[in-house]
Amino acid sequence: MRKELFVVLIAVLALVGASGCATKGFVKTNVADVSDRMNGRIDAVSKSVEETQERTRQNETRIKQVDQRAAAADEKAGTAGRAAAAAQADADAAMARAGAVDRAARKLVYEVVLSDAQGRFGFGKADLSDGIRARVDQMIEQLKSDPQGVYIEIEGHTDSTGPAELNKQLGLERAESVKRYLYEHHQIPLHKMNVISYGEERPVATNDTRDGRAENRRVVIRVLA
Repeated sequence: MRKELFVVLIAVLALVGASGCATKGFVKTNVADVSDRMNGRIDAVSKSVEETQERTRQNETRIKQVDQRAAAADEKAGTAGRAAAAAQADADAAMARAGAVDRAARKLVYEVVLSDAQGRFGFGKADLSDGIRARVDQMIEQLKSDPQGVYIEIEGHTDSTGPAELNKQLGLERAESVKRYLYEHHQIPLHKMNVISYGEERPVATNDTRDGRAENRRVVIRVLA
């Protein structure tokens, strides 16, 4: 009986040992498979990262090239703009010199003064009154004999009340009002007229009295031929 039990025990131990060996082999096999799959995935991820880095590097290179071309284009545009501005300034200066020479070569035919003392301009205003319009119309009647052969200079003046810069602007607005009237109502070509503002710089009377200030608020029209 003991002998039989001993044989059975030996068989059981052998079976357990064999089962343990089989289990270890199975584990090793599965661990190897998992390791291979993980390594494959890691390799795939690494390759994807490398490809992404390469695309990023290429994009950065392209962006840098685009930025360089844009900067070069901006520089060329800036150079062209400065050249155009310089050319325009030269043209304006040439036109001004030509106009100055043309005016210097002309002689004064007559002069018309439209002053506030005559009820022409209100304080701080540039609008043309009926009196101014009538005086300008009378002047044009005198030009009908040869309207194309004259050149008209229009000067705007103010008194010394208020800031000098505002007076300079007000004088210009008064002169421009006369110029616009001549163009719109009498078809005097714009290139035949020139406006300038002296503001308070050239008074013809004292600015210490009301009557003197009224005389200084004026527009002077000079007809040259």
